Amino acid sequence: MFTLTGERLARLREAMSPEVIRQTRMGLEKESLRVARDGGIATTPHPRAWGAALTHPWITTDYSEALAEFITPPLASSGAALDFLADLQSYAYRRLEGEFLWATSMPCILAGGQSIPIAEYGDSNLGRMKHVYRVGLGWRYGRVMQVIAGVHFNWSLSESFWPAYAQLLGEPDADALRNDAYMGMVRNLQRIGWIVPYLFGASPAVCKSFFADGTSHLSVFDEDTFFEPYATSLRMGDIGYQNKKEDGLGIHVCYRDVATYAQSLLYAVTTPAEAWERIGVKVDGEYRQLNANLLQIENEYYNTVRPKQVLGRMEVPAVALLQRGVRYVELRSLDVNAYHPLGVDETQLRFLEALMFACLLADSPGLSGDELLEINENILRVAHRGREPGLKLRCCGDPVRLYDWGQRIMDAVMPVAEFLDRLHGDHRYEDAVDDQLRKLMHVDLTPSARMLDEMGERGESFYQFARRLSTAHHRYFRERALAPERVDEFDRLVEQSFADQASLETTDDRDFDSFLAEYFAQTYQALETA
Repeated sequence: MFTLTGERLARLREAMSPEVIRQTRMGLEKESLRVARDGGIATTPHPRAWGAALTHPWITTDYSEALAEFITPPLASSGAALDFLADLQSYAYRRLEGEFLWATSMPCILAGGQSIPIAEYGDSNLGRMKHVYRVGLGWRYGRVMQVIAGVHFNWSLSESFWPAYAQLLGEPDADALRNDAYMGMVRNLQRIGWIVPYLFGASPAVCKSFFADGTSHLSVFDEDTFFEPYATSLRMGDIGYQNKKEDGLGIHVCYRDVATYAQSLLYAVTTPAEAWERIGVKVDGEYRQLNANLLQIENEYYNTVRPKQVLGRMEVPAVALLQRGVRYVELRSLDVNAYHPLGVDETQLRFLEALMFACLLADSPGLSGDELLEINENILRVAHRGREPGLKLRCCGDPVRLYDWGQRIMDAVMPVAEFLDRLHGDHRYEDAVDDQLRKLMHVDLTPSARMLDEMGERGESFYQFARRLSTAHHRYFRERALAPERVDEFDRLVEQSFADQASLETTDDRDFDSFLAEYFAQTYQALETA
């Protein structure tokens, strides 16, 4: 059970410089599906006016050419991150012709997987690698589930925090403490990870076109929509992007410490899998996947939270973790908030800040195999039945009511929220926790309940609901003021992105096969020296 002892928080309050904690950094990655006027996925290329997806630092694509991703740099507050995201999307909307961005996580009006264009990144070896990786995902898991959109929240304490924290705790090695604390945070965020889809899940329904044959185990809402009556986040459920065959394929990622986490991922990236070997790697001269291993690259392993390090050019993520440890933690389980033009609001982020800090300060024993199974079961149960009256989850082998467990989480987070409010001189963190507590007490306040209630009251299908909000968001961004200096900044980034892509394409001095061999040599070398 996740609990927070007051000792560490009290010592922080008494001995840590407030300025050190105010230097916390956070950033956002928000995916949005580009759609045509009829609501179907756009088949046009990534807009040239947005820059080169391969090299633009803040506007790129995820799986599909139509799945845009808007990224903020690490900033000093959630408000600053949201302001940057708003400027970025305002800029993008003003340069989007005849299309708009979909307001929900779940897509609509799909015409089968083959109608979904896979992202293209030009002719450089790096660009080809990013494209082939996505081709491989399509062969392995199908294309449809990979145009589901989400929001990722990146959070880190300042580098100056760790020496001060180590001195406070009497620890001799600040780097080791940082890695252990972040990995403990990752374990705790998994333990209580179900709370995120319960509070913020916004995908209780899906267009019937999401399923190729128009049938599903889900319930029927209307002639165009499937749903689950008590669902919170079908995106996080069994129709979303998951490594469903993990047990059969032998992917077992260990969260004990940074080294074992990185090594378990490296093992998966270097170990052949019979199921993927049947697909083939290079067939008739065309790549179907980067390799036939358990994972093509580490990013293929899906999890709700990841320890991350800032990467050098062409650096393997697991190798970066082994060499430099954890720099920040990425929370990946947020649905796109359909009710907010940005897809996420400040109240959500304030709560998540307090939650993540609480998870870092709390004790965090290792995760057993049984507990990992419980974690996955709890996520699926909440995704499909989270608002069901009296729903029970599993904790340490025992059943526990979702409401009771949620209350304990709020009790653990509130002291951290109070601490952060004292640092910043306001009450917004406590208010954010109170807002989530009300959702525990009144399930009709959750976004998923609001969506289904609104669809029912207005007689709307999921498509009609999502299109109405998408249109409203489109109008909001078109009308939102954007400072001229920000426009100039983004214009320069667009031009620079094209120059950077051209430089990559003209300086490549290896064939693609050699490029891949050199890239993956890092993984084998890291395993040999571990």
